[in-house]
Amino acid sequence: MSNNKTDQTHIDISRSVVQAFAKLSPLVQLRTPVVFVVYLGTIVVTCLYIYRLNGGEIPNEPSWFTLTVAICLWITVLFSNFAESLAEDRGKAQAESLKALRKEVNAKRIKNIDSRDKFETVSASSLRKDDLVLIEAGDPIPSDGQVVYGIASVDESAITGESAPVIRESGSDSDAVTGGTRVLSDWIIVRITANSGESFIDRMVSLVEGAKRQKTPSEVSIAVFLAALTAAFLITIVTIMPFSMFSVEQNGSGKVVSITVLIALLICLSPTTIGGLLSTIGISGMNRLLKANVIASSGRAVEAAGDITRILLDKTGTITHGNRQAEEFFTAPGVSIEEMAKAVQLSSLADQTPEGRSILTLAQNRYNIPEKSSAPEGSEFIEFSAETRLSGIKIGSRLILKGAADSIEKQLKQSDAAIPDSLRRKIDDIARFGGTPLVVIDSGKALGVVYLKDIIKSGIKERLADLRKMGIKSIMITGDNPLTAAAIAAEAGVDDYLAQATPEHKLKLIRKMQAEGELVAMVGDGTNDAPALAQSDVAVVMNSGTQAAKEAGNMIDLDSDPTKIIEIVEIGKQLLMTRGSLTTFSLANEFAKYCTLLPATFVSTYPALNALNIMNLTSPLSAVLSAVIFNALAIIAFIPLALRGVTYRPVGAEALLRNNLLIYGLGGLIIPFIGIKFIDMLLTMIGAV
Repeated sequence: MSNNKTDQTHIDISRSVVQAFAKLSPLVQLRTPVVFVVYLGTIVVTCLYIYRLNGGEIPNEPSWFTLTVAICLWITVLFSNFAESLAEDRGKAQAESLKALRKEVNAKRIKNIDSRDKFETVSASSLRKDDLVLIEAGDPIPSDGQVVYGIASVDESAITGESAPVIRESGSDSDAVTGGTRVLSDWIIVRITANSGESFIDRMVSLVEGAKRQKTPSEVSIAVFLAALTAAFLITIVTIMPFSMFSVEQNGSGKVVSITVLIALLICLSPTTIGGLLSTIGISGMNRLLKANVIASSGRAVEAAGDITRILLDKTGTITHGNRQAEEFFTAPGVSIEEMAKAVQLSSLADQTPEGRSILTLAQNRYNIPEKSSAPEGSEFIEFSAETRLSGIKIGSRLILKGAADSIEKQLKQSDAAIPDSLRRKIDDIARFGGTPLVVIDSGKALGVVYLKDIIKSGIKERLADLRKMGIKSIMITGDNPLTAAAIAAEAGVDDYLAQATPEHKLKLIRKMQAEGELVAMVGDGTNDAPALAQSDVAVVMNSGTQAAKEAGNMIDLDSDPTKIIEIVEIGKQLLMTRGSLTTFSLANEFAKYCTLLPATFVSTYPALNALNIMNLTSPLSAVLSAVIFNALAIIAFIPLALRGVTYRPVGAEALLRNNLLIYGLGGLIIPFIGIKFIDMLLTMIGAV
């Protein structure tokens, strides 16, 4: 394993070195104004040296100095390119592994759900949106789709890296399947939701390739600021040459500042450290997110994750497992548990939902009701509908129904019956403790209530507590009644909740918080979450979620783990901290080099300025050369930090600013003096100056 990792690192570095030279194209360099100025200055100094090789003369400047400065400037440009290439290649290496999932496979296309045995074998690339395909045990899933019939165990390790198979079934929140995964058992019929070239794998490949990454607003604003700063230095440097010539002519003494020294001064004073590493920081942030098995559609989303103040979490499938489970049966007065269990078993025989199957399992395992393979002859199933909120079975004149309490009460009123007070109290108790009560009736008589329990996902409470420490408030969104919502909110540890929420309510809440200046993240997985996800600043969608939710989000969690939001926030904050820290160091670094270089630049014109040589550098040329070498080495030294990111710790903004100024601000002032003096001593020791 270690050998493979070493080989991969070697491949990354080798490819990045090649790409560093390939990025020397002027069009590529122009994308980073600060580095482009260094690039132009390097070309000018190189041309000056070539001019000298061809017999030309440049006063006040030895040829070895021109050559050395040219080499150091090329190193500055190349290592800036190398840092960006290394970050991009890490994403491209991941993209290559994803491309392997797109190998050509065959699919069993069918005309409709009932024609399972009549399929035609076609190439996966010929499938189009809304095609139906049959996928049996051992078959690869040819493209993204939605399970419309059946249930199967699916191996998604190629996508998520997790070896444990997942269940994908129709009619649940876990009905989305991804091309490139494989069915392990049973069979399913899938409706294709993406045309060729538009699958989830295709989108991931394009997203993780760093070369296609768009700059974020924050990155653009910093780049504009750095470009303006560089332009100001450029204007200043341009005026120095005629001023120096005028001074020498008027005083009749001194030497004119050389072009090479002026270019070196410009490049050393420009914020080259952050300018050369700015894009590297952004690309590495997205790559770190990818390592956490989260795909971000843009760097903007990663940045926003670092600034969010509110997180909305959909209850079903996010805070709780998508499927409720039958926990217990409670009977009405005068009704035996066996009578109720048999009745509820009959009413659930045709119920293919996870809740319906859990009722059958509970009746068999806890209450010893023999399993029934089929319904009684002549019976008629009553399917659940959103309008009636009832389901059940009709056997002759016997009608067994189960459903929500208010729906059952309306049904009982037709036969002048009602839910007993003792059973009504049990219904209220179940709702108060966060459960869902299903009332069961048989021919107008209330038999009892089924307690369906929402299962809270493990670790969610601890992770929400961590978010609270960061100053981020969590809000649970659910369609449940207020009593149920309050109980689940307390168990999960959220700060607030919105009950009986419709898609419109979610959207209104997000817009209200955004209008108040909050940056909002939404975590969801259902189609009804899509409008809210689209409105949120950061929209994290579970990979197990519906296609509509995935299309509305700007991040997809391949592990479908809502607790991962804490990692997403940390990576976002780490990206912003890294950019801020290196910007602080770079600006402080320029000030220190200014104090070192300004006397050295003008000492040839005004020899008296040598009194400002407080570091006792060997000579003006040595000072300039040492600063240029240090400038190149600073980029090299900070490449690992730009790739890894500054370590994130959950501290307040005041403490964060103080630490940043002490470490990177003060360090940016002190380190250049030490580094330039050390390089000067080394150059003197080897006799280079």
